[in-house]
Amino acid sequence: MENHTMVTEIILLGFHHLHSMRHLLFSIILVVYCLTISGNFLIIVLVSCFRHLHFPMYFFLTQMSMSDILLTTNIAPQMLSIINHEGGIISLKVCITQYYFFVALETSECFLLTVMSYDRYLAICNPLQYNSIMNHAFCINLIVICWLLGFLMALLTAISITQLVFCGPNIIDHFFCDIDPLLKLSCSDTLIIHVEALFLSVPVIVTPFLIVIVSYIYIVLTVAKIPSISGKKKAFSTCSSHLTVVSIYYGTLTSIYTVPTNERSLVTNKILSMFFIVVTPMLNPIIYSLRNNDIREALKKMNLYPLINRSI
Repeated sequence: MENHTMVTEIILLGFHHLHSMRHLLFSIILVVYCLTISGNFLIIVLVSCFRHLHFPMYFFLTQMSMSDILLTTNIAPQMLSIINHEGGIISLKVCITQYYFFVALETSECFLLTVMSYDRYLAICNPLQYNSIMNHAFCINLIVICWLLGFLMALLTAISITQLVFCGPNIIDHFFCDIDPLLKLSCSDTLIIHVEALFLSVPVIVTPFLIVIVSYIYIVLTVAKIPSISGKKKAFSTCSSHLTVVSIYYGTLTSIYTVPTNERSLVTNKILSMFFIVVTPMLNPIIYSLRNNDIREALKKMNLYPLINRSI
């Protein structure tokens, strides 16, 4: 390590291979980022203003919208700057901080999606006790737990990364500081970090996903017992938006972090990451506004539904 210079700044290459298309890419990401912020902020405003949306499901939805806004804002502005300048330089501390907030927000969203699936399970499978269980205090406690667990679990990995020695190179061929490219800059033994990340993936990703799967198994079994077709459609309509969001979220997450990096190109990895960070948060409010009658009703009261419907 004495023959290396300690890294204090990191060069992010971004999409340097798309030099001729950088202006188009910049415009697309800027539009998507603006739609993400406005769409998720609109969900928060709608739920806050309309009494018929003052239910646990929509309260949890506002928390997910807040998470999406923070996640995109953590990375998208820097991504736009990197595209515009064909690269960017950030300090090592800022890089680790960005990674920390990325993991914390994604972890919190995993827990939020799990809580939302539990809410739908209670509403469909145990409707008589739903109001007594999902009271205001219990909902607040669930939200606090989701946020605290997300930021505390992300802190474990971030602290471990700060203990590493970074001695070069100082170039990351990506548009943000993800764990794999960041660890490649270290001349310390990173095996413990990989083991730690694998261990934490069980309570952060695997367990929440299994809870979602089990919840929907019970939901399907309960709905199957409903005699009328209209009753089945009504029951499924209350959770179809959430199921769609969960499918997109875990589908993209699995594509990025379960397929070995050496088996796909860097371009593919960047595209998947961009979809996960920028596009998915934009799709969430669109899915809920198009597939949820209560949200559509609120949009109509604000005379926004025809405008949104035409734009889509």
